[in-house]
Amino acid sequence: MTQLPPPVRRAQPQQTPAADEYERGPVTFRPASKDGQKARLSIQGPSGSGKTWTGLFATAGFAEGERFAVIDTERGAAALYVNEVGAEFDTLPMRRYNPRDLIAALAAAAQVGYPALMVDSLTHYWKGADGTLDQVSQVADSKYRGNTFAAWKDGGEIQDEMIEALMAYPGHLVVTMRSSIKMVLENGSKTPVSKGMQAEQRQGIEYEFGVAAELNRTNQLRFIKSRCPAFRGLEIDQPDGARDIAKPYLDWLRAGAKEIDTAAWVDQASSATATADSLLALYRDVEAASALATPLMHPETGQPTSLGAYIRERGTALKTAK
Repeated sequence: MTQLPPPVRRAQPQQTPAADEYERGPVTFRPASKDGQKARLSIQGPSGSGKTWTGLFATAGFAEGERFAVIDTERGAAALYVNEVGAEFDTLPMRRYNPRDLIAALAAAAQVGYPALMVDSLTHYWKGADGTLDQVSQVADSKYRGNTFAAWKDGGEIQDEMIEALMAYPGHLVVTMRSSIKMVLENGSKTPVSKGMQAEQRQGIEYEFGVAAELNRTNQLRFIKSRCPAFRGLEIDQPDGARDIAKPYLDWLRAGAKEIDTAAWVDQASSATATADSLLALYRDVEAASALATPLMHPETGQPTSLGAYIRERGTALKTAK
């Protein structure tokens, strides 16, 4: 697994006064709440373990009878199960795996309003054609004279943008990832020792998700990380994704919480009656909900952006125009 270099501190770009008030807002504590929280589930495993099958049923469970979406890098694997899932879903086949293409796909899915989305699989956006590792290699050759270490400055930013967009998708999210056996040399031994399965993605990727699970080749599911108490230490043979994963996860998320309609934020941001002050206040509300990175198709340009960037763009423009 490729190791990333340590973070690099970069000089901050000069800010206009209007932009600076977005960047440097007040430090404000608010009451803790689960309002608007969505499922964030990763399922990793080797080939043949049942990732696509389990992920599809879990996504259908999260969608609760509504049509959902699959971003497909596995050459139509999800569509093979269309008759078995018992729910309608749309697919978006992908053949190149630039992380920014995934961000654009997430923005398109958000615009449609799919209540649940599955990425099958996220591994391709790490090691596939144009994935993060490929991006680092290309940047190293074109910008850093072959220095791959230096190129991680750019590659790491691309990867981080993708993760932020995934975590801010305004619906429930399921991703699958391929995994392989991690072998290491210990105490000077020349014989590698198995350290279990490791996702073929950036090291530690599973910790970005609220719940992370691992399937083995006998279709046994083991939860390796969970914020949801119902899954801690749990192992399930041949899991039903809707019954065994989606239902208890949704029950936990909704206990004492209320829904937040992300579309209402978009409407407020694009309203003709919006003011610089109202947009700054909206930005703070979205920021408090950790939703600034919510993927969005720009209402005017039709290009992928984020909710936070769009609010800031409109607010700054109105402020400057005064």
